Formats: sequence, C-alpha cells, structure tokens
Amino acid sequence: MGGMYEIGPFRLDAAARAVTHAGTPVALGERAVAVLALLVDSAQEYVPKARLMDEAWPDLVVEEANLAVQISAIRRALSQAPGGEKWIETLSRRGYRFVGPVTKLADKEDAAGKMATSDSSATLESGPSLALPDKPSIAVLPFVNMSGDASQEYFADGMVEEIITALSRIKWLFVIARTSSFTYKSRVVDVQRVGRELGVRYVLEGSVRKADQRVRITAQLIDAVSGAHLWAQRFDGSLEDVFELQDNVAVGVAGAIEPELIDAEIRHSREAPTRDLAAYDLYLRAHWRGSTSWDRENMLGTLELIEKALERDPSYGPALILAALSHVVLSSWSQDSEMSRCAGLDFARRALRVASDDPYVLAEAGYALAFFGEDINTSIELVDRALALNPSFARGWVVSGWLRLWAGLPELALAHLEIAQRLSPRAGRGILLAMGMAHFFTKRFDTAITTLRRALQEQPNWPPTYRFLASCYAHMSRIDDARQVVEKLRAVTKVVLPSAMHWRNAELREFFLAGLRLAAGEDTPNSDAAR
Repeated sequence: MGGMYEIGPFRLDAAARAVTHAGTPVALGERAVAVLALLVDSAQEYVPKARLMDEAWPDLVVEEANLAVQISAIRRALSQAPGGEKWIETLSRRGYRFVGPVTKLADKEDAAGKMATSDSSATLESGPSLALPDKPSIAVLPFVNMSGDASQEYFADGMVEEIITALSRIKWLFVIARTSSFTYKSRVVDVQRVGRELGVRYVLEGSVRKADQRVRITAQLIDAVSGAHLWAQRFDGSLEDVFELQDNVAVGVAGAIEPELIDAEIRHSREAPTRDLAAYDLYLRAHWRGSTSWDRENMLGTLELIEKALERDPSYGPALILAALSHVVLSSWSQDSEMSRCAGLDFARRALRVASDDPYVLAEAGYALAFFGEDINTSIELVDRALALNPSFARGWVVSGWLRLWAGLPELALAHLEIAQRLSPRAGRGILLAMGMAHFFTKRFDTAITTLRRALQEQPNWPPTYRFLASCYAHMSRIDDARQVVEKLRAVTKVVLPSAMHWRNAELREFFLAGLRLAAGEDTPNSDAAR
C-alpha cells in the first residue's frame, strides 16, 4: 500500500511508513503507521481487526492486545490536532473505522523527480529509494581533504560534522545524520543516486584545505532530483576564524534553499563551544578515534585525548560529554565499573552546567546519567528538550529510544528508533542493537535474532549484543546456540552476567538475566549481577 495523504494537519506517506506534523516527524512505529495507512486508505469504512493485524504483522501470529496498543499510540499522536484522538472509531469486538478528514495527494515530488531524471535514469544504478520528506531535505557528504596530509582527515570530517550541526538547528530543514552521509566517504558517487538512497532533495559536497594557520572551504549545493548546481562558494580564513567559516557555509546553504532565511537563525542558535583551537583539535581527534571502535584500548586512547582537551578548556561542553560517554563504554569492559560510573556522572553533570542549551549535550548527558543509575524520568526530560531544540537530531532519537527501552517501553522505543533510521538511513551501530533488544523484550525472538546478528556485524566485539543474543536463544530453547554465543562472549570479556540495573523495569530485567543465566549454565546470578 502506497500513496500520500493529508490528515488534517498531518501528512502520511504510506510507502515510506512515515507521518509528519507541520514538517516534524511524529513518533509512531512502523506497525502503527501500517495500521493508520490501512484505516486512512479505507476512510469511513469498517476495517476488521484481523485485516489490520495482517497488515501490521505479516506472517506473524500475535495477540489482539498488540493491535489495541498500536491504536492507542495512533490516537495519542493524532491528539496533537483538536479532536484528533476521536478520528478512529471503535466498532465493538469487530474492528475500527477512520472518520477524520482525509485528502489523498498526488506524489508531486516523485513525479517531478521522474521527469527531471528521465534522460539519465538509464545510466544510474538502481537501488533502494526513500520518499522525500514534506519539507526541504539535505545530506552533507564528506568533504575531500585537500591538505595533502592524510593525518588531517579528522579535521575535514570535523568541519563537516559542525556544518551538519549548524544546519540541523534550522527547524524547517530535514537534515540527514552524519552516520549515513559518511557511508559515501572515499567513494565516487552520483549525487542523484545519493538523493534517492537517503531520501533528500539537496546534497552538499565540497573540500577542506588546511595549511599552516589557514583554512579554505569550498562547497557546492546540488539539486539531487535534477542534478542542477544551485550554489557554490569558497570560504577562506585563518584557524582563528574556523567557527565563523563553518557557520558561513551553513548560512549560505540555507539561504540558497530558502532565500528568506534570517541569518540569525543559525548565527544565534549556538556559540562556539570553545575558542581554544588546540582544545578543538584534540576534541576532533578524540571524536574521530572514538567513532572507529568501542574496544577497551581504543576508548582509553580516546579518553586520553579528551582529558588533554579539557586541561586546556575545562568548560568545553562537547568534550565533557565525550568523556562521559567514553566511561559508559569502558564500564562494559570492567568487572569493577564503579570508577567509570563516578567519573562518567561527574563529566555529564559538568557538561550540563556549562552547555544546557546544546542538544548534543542534553541528549548524551541524559543517556550517561540514566546508564549510570540516575532518575530515568529526568533523563527523558533532557532528551525531549534536545529534540524540541533540534528535531533532525538522529542521535537524539536514538538516545530517546534507549531511554524508553530502559524505562520498560519497548514499543515506544521502536517508534523513536524508526524515526532515527529515517534521519540516518544507513546508520546501524547503536540503532540495530537497541532495535534487537526491543524485539527481544516484546518476545519477537526471530526478528530479535536477525537484528542482533546484524548489530554484531557492525561491532563484532561488543559484549551487550552477545548477552542479549544468548538470552534470546535460551528463551527459544536453543540452548546449544545460546552456549556457543556465551563462549564468544567470554572471549571478549570476563563479565557474562552484568548488573543490568539500568533496565528499570524489574520484570524485563529478570527476563533478560534469566535467559542469560540459562545460557551460561548458572542457576543464580553472580555477585556483580546481584548489585
């Protein structure tokens, strides 16, 4: 089932399984959107429960209560419009009927795209495509490092990430996350193909040259539907001007897309998190290193770089948060994680004190505080504030998914993780693991196994993935498979049974640990698990 619909102030893209309200993604999971799409497509007609369940759970047998959960989620989402919660009518013991305002739309953007690319489509490699959002959308590709020094690659990547962050502060702009756009790094790409694969109208590409104390950025904006070049500019300055250069690129791009943009929307959205260029350079190196691998030695090296940055600027918010997150990762490799816990909490709290209006700091501080046992509702408030400031913040939606998981709300977690996937279609790390856990807790074991195994391909030595995979196999009575996974787990860490106290729902926590104990051949939790 495909098609675009206007439902009052909402827009439903049935093919892409997405709903937006005033251009902002609505937190509805794929199954809820499937149910809504069928109801809307059959507006004013009775739709039996069995048909709705077949649409949302093809080839799966689920209890009727699962459908009621999805209907409730849809009604909550529609309540953003006056009376929207009443647009779905319940027919007792039979099914549901959609009685709200519905207009079916012609997919104008898709039609325009087909016309614009008709001459060149034969030369493009076919691949998966995503529908365009109902507001301007952009992906920023990795800039080419023109410095003649491969060791400066991190600097070019850092420049791009700052430009993405600046663009993401514009609420009318849908911005693809770095983790997806950087899958095209070091590749010769066709911009129109990138647009189809990431579901964006515009693509920004360029280069960075850093020599001595000078920086040159060249950038060009391309319409990914027609292939037309819309804007190009060169920016030159000293290293002392680097933050202004980044904002100038973002202003130029946004102005080319939406000429009436007021420059202040970006310029006043943030101040440079540090003016110490050496601290900034160390932070970029640490961020780049931390993104390459989560193994213990690499994270220790990352932390060493961050600490050097903080020696120069103790109030550098993003560096403080990166330090907190490094301790989150390190705690998974240690039998005695109390030292990492104390340090991680301290760094997160310091970051909030100095940068409480930065979405990155808000979301990641919420993640670290919740992971280390602080109040989960306070952490959820932090990430909700981050997403209000920056609705295109894919990592923020991932963090929101994790927090809902830890709070015992796996279905809502899936909904938020699916929004993150749309904002970052080619990102797997973190999202796949969280999705696998959500499917595990909702006892969709086959889907959980598939998703967790994909997560292992992204991070082959990450202990939590092995633990959930082993528990899942055990609950499926596949004990031999479960014990093989535990053997692999023991090869990467001595901690088989973690404390798992960041899973706040006691019933779900015990469900996870019971499977893991069975997989490990232990009848009772060890002392670490009992804390």
